[in-house]
This record gives sequence, structure tokens and C-alpha cells, in this order.
Amino acid sequence: MPQYIVRYGIMRLLGVFASPDDVLYPRGTKLIIRTSRGQETGVLLSEVTERNREMLPENLEDDRIIRVMTPGDEMENKRIRKNEAEEFARCQAIIRRFGLKKEMNLVRIEHIFGGERIIVYYVSDGRIDFRELVKALAAEFQTRIEMRQIGVRDETKLLSDYGDCGIECCCNSHLVAMPPVSMKMAKLQKATLDPTKISGRCGRLKCCLRYEYDTYHDLATQLPGIGRLVITPDGLGRVNSHEVMQMKLWVDLQDQQKLFDADEVQLAPGEQLVGDAFTEISGRDDHDFSDE
Repeated sequence: MPQYIVRYGIMRLLGVFASPDDVLYPRGTKLIIRTSRGQETGVLLSEVTERNREMLPENLEDDRIIRVMTPGDEMENKRIRKNEAEEFARCQAIIRRFGLKKEMNLVRIEHIFGGERIIVYYVSDGRIDFRELVKALAAEFQTRIEMRQIGVRDETKLLSDYGDCGIECCCNSHLVAMPPVSMKMAKLQKATLDPTKISGRCGRLKCCLRYEYDTYHDLATQLPGIGRLVITPDGLGRVNSHEVMQMKLWVDLQDQQKLFDADEVQLAPGEQLVGDAFTEISGRDDHDFSDE
């Protein structure tokens, strides 16, 4: 039985779904699927292979495809999406009625296609007692209510449009999970450290700082560390900085600073390849990346 990777929901969740009756579907097919949340719409991304299955997050949805979306399904889905704006306003009014407007920021609601539930996405600094609010919302909408607390990055994922690069925000186009990003990555890539220029729409460090970090890191570990003594064609000097992508070094000589290709330079006897300065930039644990 063929299996496919399908993207669904406003948070662009991924799942592995089995095809009914061994039907084969092309990429981009719009589908009606069954998930743990109910009956939903989704878009087929690819057939499951051993390689792409290894690249996917663990514990994915593993359910079934019901059918290809019909014109009637398309119309119903548009009606639901259109009504979400009015349902959002009703939800906001109930939140105000319970005096929770200051405690939580309502971001968006998601009405599941099959009507099994409405998911309420909100941002809050702490925990809130929602028991009475959920009862009121369930009575208002006559369906199950799921409250989902999200962070500022996920808020941007739901609401943002374009970044200052001129293209659609990564979190709002292809990213499934928000990659952890730190100032160490910006420093290693010699990006400007001006917070206004390296922060995204969410106010946190841009996700794209993570994309090339591994390449920079791998290349930088092949270069003598900053502060290390090296032997150059012009004599003994100390590494001042790196031009990582060009594999070049700025070296402080006795009376000048000069740029050398990495293969022109040798470590002085007793020196190690990676210096303390590089360790401070890259971090002692290469896999511990957290927003700063």
C-alpha cells in the first residue's frame, strides 16, 4: 500500500498517510485526510521513501487518505476559512467577557474541516485557568475546543507575510519546526550584530542564520584558531581573524597585518589547530543552539 507525506493544518504539520486501495497520487494533490484531530484537508508532498522518512521528525501522524478533494470540498473549505474571521471575533468577545484579554493574546483560530473541533492559538506569559472559558466557547460553537499556547515564533508563523529579504517568511512558507538560533552563529558568519538587522518579524534572531552555520563551522575548524601562532611566508605571526568562505587568514606580523591563503600558513610548533577564540564563538556544545 503506497504511503505519502502530506502537509496539513495552518501550522503546516506533516504526516505519513496510507493510500486507500493502492491508489497512486501525483505531487501537489489536494486531499481529504483523517488525522487524530479529525477530518482535514491536506496537500501531498511526496511518496514516502527510506531516505526522506529518515529526514522527517519522529512520531508523525500515521493515518489514511480518505479521498481527493472534490469541487464541493473546495467550496466547503473556502466557506470554513471565510467564517474563521467571524468566529475569531466571537471568540475575542468571549475572552473579553471573562476578563482574560490582558492575560492572553488571541492569535488565530483553526476550524477543522470535518467540524470535530476548533483550535484556539494564543500567546501568554503564564498558565491560565481556561475551564470556564472553554465551556463558554464550546457552547458558542457547538464543537470541541482545544486551547493551544504558542510562542512568538509560532505567532509570526501564523500571521507574517514577507521578510526584509523581500520573499515570504521562511516560517510561513516551508519551515515545519523553528530552528534554534544563537548569536554565536551571527558572530561566526561575521554578520552585523545590530539587533534590528539580524532579527526577524518575530523579534528573534533570523532563522536563516542557521542555514549556513554548519558549513561555516566545518570550514572554520580547518583553520588555525584566532590567537594562534603561525608560520607564514613573511615570518612568524598571530592569527587575527578568518575569512571563512574564502579559506583565508588575517595574520598580525611584526609590523603589519596581512591576508594569507590557508594553505600558505602552518601552525607554529606546539600550537593547536582550533584556538580558544574559536571555541568561544562556536560554543562548546555544537548541538546546543538556543535563542539569545
